[in-house]
Amino acid sequence: MNTATLGPWLRCYQRRPAAAVRLVCFAHAGGGAGSFRAWDALLPPSVELVCVQYPGREDRFADPLVDDMSALTAPVADAVARLADRPYLVFGHSMGTAVAYETVQRLRGLGVGQPQWLFVSGRPAPGDVVGGEVHRRDDDGLCAELNRLGGTDDEVLADPELRRAVLDYVRNDYRLIETYRPAPAVPLDCPIMVLRGEDDPELDDRQAAGWGRLTRGRLDVRTFPGDHFYLVPQRRAVVSAILGKLDPVLTRTPAAWPSMP
Repeated sequence: MNTATLGPWLRCYQRRPAAAVRLVCFAHAGGGAGSFRAWDALLPPSVELVCVQYPGREDRFADPLVDDMSALTAPVADAVARLADRPYLVFGHSMGTAVAYETVQRLRGLGVGQPQWLFVSGRPAPGDVVGGEVHRRDDDGLCAELNRLGGTDDEVLADPELRRAVLDYVRNDYRLIETYRPAPAVPLDCPIMVLRGEDDPELDDRQAAGWGRLTRGRLDVRTFPGDHFYLVPQRRAVVSAILGKLDPVLTRTPAAWPSMP
């Protein structure tokens, strides 16, 4: 995998040419590839981390925003399809669960095999939550929503210039997810694991079970201490849960893994 293969839509912080599997991650509304950068140090040499980079943020700050699910997932699926030379896993958090699901459906349409596991975090299944008005709020109302869910540094919202820049792509992402209407689709064959924070106001156990309608495979649900952004303080436990679906041996601490050649 070289830079040309990655293109504008994907980021890989540490190339692992001998990796047996790739983990493709999709961030929440307002998030970017950097949301998962700290995961890289927790992965063994056999797993290569690839993160989707939405436009309009981080190193794509100058790129036009995309607020339509089809327009977003079409190029993402094309980019991921070019990495289909080995098995892969998919993880999405919050808005990223819907983007991940739609990308996997698009990959199936391209003739690409489904992931070994689809990991979805912090959001009910597509179709179970429809609409929303957060993207129509003024800036203060949008900030109130970010504060409700947590995950945004107070310093970011306190700086007028930074706040203005961040709210532009946050509002875009809320518009994308709140206007998203999933089309009827054949259930996936891959197993799905739902991850949630026990105090997450966005996803309870009943809603998590709704993901079972979207797969003919197995459905697992795992609850962690924390709120909507439980996966930040619980990073090691979340990565361990993902690796455990590949091989329980991979849940060992990084110090036990052999060094990369």
